Amino acid sequence: MLLFPILGFCQLTIGNGYHVLEITGAATTYYNYRFLKPDLNDFKKNRFKLRDAQVQFEGRMGDKYEYELQFDLVDLAGSALEPDPENPGLMDCFLIYKGISWFDIKVGWSKTPYSRSSLIPFIYSPYWQRPEFLRGDIFSRRDVGVTIQGTYWKQRLNVFLGAYTGLGEVSLKGNNDRSGKLEYMTRVELAYPSRYKYRSVDESKSPQPMVVLGANARYANKTLDGGGFPAYAIGEYSIKVIDGQRFCYGTDLAAQYKGFSGQFEWHYMYGEPQYANSPLLHGRQTSFFSMSGFAGELTYFVKKWNLIISTRYEEFDLSDLVEGKSQRIYSALAYQLNGFDSMIKFQYWGILAEEVNDPLKWTDQVRIGWCYRFR
Repeated sequence: MLLFPILGFCQLTIGNGYHVLEITGAATTYYNYRFLKPDLNDFKKNRFKLRDAQVQFEGRMGDKYEYELQFDLVDLAGSALEPDPENPGLMDCFLIYKGISWFDIKVGWSKTPYSRSSLIPFIYSPYWQRPEFLRGDIFSRRDVGVTIQGTYWKQRLNVFLGAYTGLGEVSLKGNNDRSGKLEYMTRVELAYPSRYKYRSVDESKSPQPMVVLGANARYANKTLDGGGFPAYAIGEYSIKVIDGQRFCYGTDLAAQYKGFSGQFEWHYMYGEPQYANSPLLHGRQTSFFSMSGFAGELTYFVKKWNLIISTRYEEFDLSDLVEGKSQRIYSALAYQLNGFDSMIKFQYWGILAEEVNDPLKWTDQVRIGWCYRFR
């Protein structure tokens, strides 16, 4: 049986009763303008950009197998350049086995079970970007590995356990680093009074308060016996993986009621480099460093006007061994032409403070564009 879309927003579904395949896609483009600091004249970020040209295949075979393949043609076209940790070319490629009553097994390349903000699909957010410290340069958002996941108590309780190569986007190149060690993660979510989807907008104007609390942790011991990590593995801030042990944990809270929604996250990372002269220790007489970050977001959906209004505050400290913290504020407006399938989004960035080891060239930034989903 072949079902073709009749309306512009209907998805293409192909099936034979046992095997069902759904094909969707998305295209997003924007104009960005950055306000530079005095005496600087590099205006390359003032431009139009095609952010996404995505194609997604979601399938299921009977009651035991599900799979997904999602890729972005824009980022695949630039694959020879540095990979984008927030929006890589290959976004998902995994298989889920659902033949065990107590849990499912997912194998392949997908989002890792860490950080609620990371798990919310971009298309359901009024923002163009996630909080800076959650975009994928400090904690990898995707990796290759195996995840055991279970949902209980009428989908109010979700539990995840996983083991991954531990190099994020670089894991797709095939090899691990010289240590051969994996990264391990776990996440637990508890929602009340009913299940809570990965959404940041209360589009349904929930008639009763809904809350979900999450906690997650990840650990890797990537101590190297000589040599270094593959190109791009350490991320923009050189702490995505380290030559030594790294332990991260965090909590998140989300709530929604009558169009209002809030989301709050806090994360902490403890790093212990193998060598005392590691640049991550900044010449201090210590064997470890730490990173921490917080992001809070408040959103309101004005259903009568199809308008989403949101504001966000972010603060993070890349290293407790260096003075200063980064502080940023954001605001967003999104007008829904047809729900989340067609939406005009505007975002503002404002830099309140920056760290000594992360100087910026700009003070403010604005972005406006159109997100369109084919389904």
